[in-house]
Amino acid sequence: MTAITGKRLTLEEYLKYDDGTDSQYELVAGELVAMPPESPKNVQISLFLLVNFLKFVPFNRLSNKAEIVVAGSRATTRIPDLVVLTDELAKALQGSTRSTITLDMPPPALVIEVVSPGKANEDRDYRYKRSEYAARGIAEYWIVDPQMNRITVLTLVDGLYEETVFVGNTLIVSTIFTELQLTAEQILNAGESHAGDAIC
Repeated sequence: MTAITGKRLTLEEYLKYDDGTDSQYELVAGELVAMPPESPKNVQISLFLLVNFLKFVPFNRLSNKAEIVVAGSRATTRIPDLVVLTDELAKALQGSTRSTITLDMPPPALVIEVVSPGKANEDRDYRYKRSEYAARGIAEYWIVDPQMNRITVLTLVDGLYEETVFVGNTLIVSTIFTELQLTAEQILNAGESHAGDAIC
C-alpha cells in the first residue's frame, strides 16, 4: 500500500475524491492509501468464493467492490475481497451511486479478505481489520491466507471475534452459511489445475 501525501481527508471529502484515474484507494485514519493490484492467485481465490456463494446467496447480496466505512471519527474505509450483504443492507444500497456501506447502514453478514504477501498486509488483515470489523458489528470475518495455507474464520460473540483456523481437507464451518461445503484446500488451491470442484 502507498500513502498519498497531502492533507487528511474527512469521509465526505474522500467520498467525493476523484483523481481522474482508475486507481483504487482506502481511507485510513483520514489518509488516502492507494491499493495495489491484486495478485492473480488472490483474484482466483476471490472469484472461486464468489461463484460458490452464488449457489445459495442471491446475486444482489454479493459484492467484490463494496467499501465499508468502519470508523467515523478517524475516517477509515475498507474494501474487502468479498462482501455478503444482508437483505436489509442490500435494500439500503439500492439506488446508490456508489457501493459504500456507511455507518448508518446495517453491517454486512460476512466479509472475506485474501491476504497479500508482506508484513504490512498481514498486520492490516489480522490486526487492524479484525478490530474494525468487530466494532462495525460484522457477524463473520474470514481471513484467507495463501502464504500460511490456512483460513481463519472469525465469529462475532459479545462484540469480540472468536477464531477457528481451518487447514487442508477440513471443511470450513460457518455459523451463518451452513450450506457451504468447501474445504480450506479447495479455496486455497483455487485456479490451480489440481484444485477439485466444490462439493455440492
